[in-house]
Amino acid sequence: MVSSLPRVYPLLGLCGGYALVMLFNPVRQALGDGFRCIRRFKRIWLTFTLLGFGYFVFQFATFTPIRTLADIDLNQVTSLPSWHWPRFLEIWRETPLPALEGVAGIFDNATTTYPLSAVAAVLMIINWRGLHGALLRALRKRYRLWSYFIYLILLLGALASLLKPIVFWRLPEWGGLVPAAGLLRISATVDAIAFIFEYIFGVYIQVYLITVCLAWIKGVSFEEGELFRFAMRRFSYVLEWAGIVVVVSTLIVRLPLLLAYFTNIPGVLDYLPIERVLMSGSIIAFCSVQVSLALHNETLGEAIHAHGQFIRKNAVLLGWFLIICGIHFFFIMICDAIVRKAIADRLAALFVWKLIFACLRGIITGWLLASWVCLFRQRESGRVNQEKWIQY
Repeated sequence: MVSSLPRVYPLLGLCGGYALVMLFNPVRQALGDGFRCIRRFKRIWLTFTLLGFGYFVFQFATFTPIRTLADIDLNQVTSLPSWHWPRFLEIWRETPLPALEGVAGIFDNATTTYPLSAVAAVLMIINWRGLHGALLRALRKRYRLWSYFIYLILLLGALASLLKPIVFWRLPEWGGLVPAAGLLRISATVDAIAFIFEYIFGVYIQVYLITVCLAWIKGVSFEEGELFRFAMRRFSYVLEWAGIVVVVSTLIVRLPLLLAYFTNIPGVLDYLPIERVLMSGSIIAFCSVQVSLALHNETLGEAIHAHGQFIRKNAVLLGWFLIICGIHFFFIMICDAIVRKAIADRLAALFVWKLIFACLRGIITGWLLASWVCLFRQRESGRVNQEKWIQY
């Protein structure tokens, strides 16, 4: 027991410090409201859990070889005491960037939507619950002639999302028909186009969940189909900001990776962490623009102006909220890195852990998103009852 004391003391200090921060931080009211919101509407955290676990299943099925039945033996989980657990210093370097991207996702797009984005593409094309029609009406009303160009981009992205799983599935069999370099170029191009729809779909999901939080704040009931279409109308205002993020992300991150398949760009992957940091930092710097557009149906210029006012009046509270988001995302990323390192090649244990991790991350992401909507709603001054009427 004496030998275990040096490990117990840091753990107790960590838990005590966390309790103090959570109990005495100035945004605890919003955090409490966010927790009550996800208890009332469990779809908020279940949506993030479903999308996160769906992406893992795709990766597991595509890139994880299962050679024998022993690879999926559930007895691997019961052998947990014999696992080799890495030290914190061995894995901490791989966690700050994913944690930063997790924080940025609260203000933009909090989860990866592939491969369920392919299902969403099908549902959009068949006009599920009238969403396709609602999207067309919203685009025509909001963007006039530009709506056809925007719709064409979304349609191409949806078709690419449908082709993407087929390309990944059939790629090995096409090796004899097309040179390897050509296959990589085709798959990279399809992936780059599909990214547009995957991201836009993720933003729509975010706007829909923001409207769910708004319904909880106002204490109103809703019919599910109507809320989907209502979120689509609000989404049409957010789309302009989302388009800017898509363009910047494509130029900074996606385009260099795509061009590397067509020409020699030395060290293209070396700059990827810096590019991801720049994107995440930019989103956090304009953190209230998305939620402002979703809640007030205003122009992008008005939202950016309101964001400046919000930052000037609530910089301390926003800083505290970002710190709390960073603590939670850093914690779950550390847990994921430690457990994955300990699991090694135990595939059954990896599958079970990823299910647990998807639920854990879904709960934290949903809670922080709901808390952010509550905090923004509480602190915006003079605009709570000034949403512009949607004329369609």
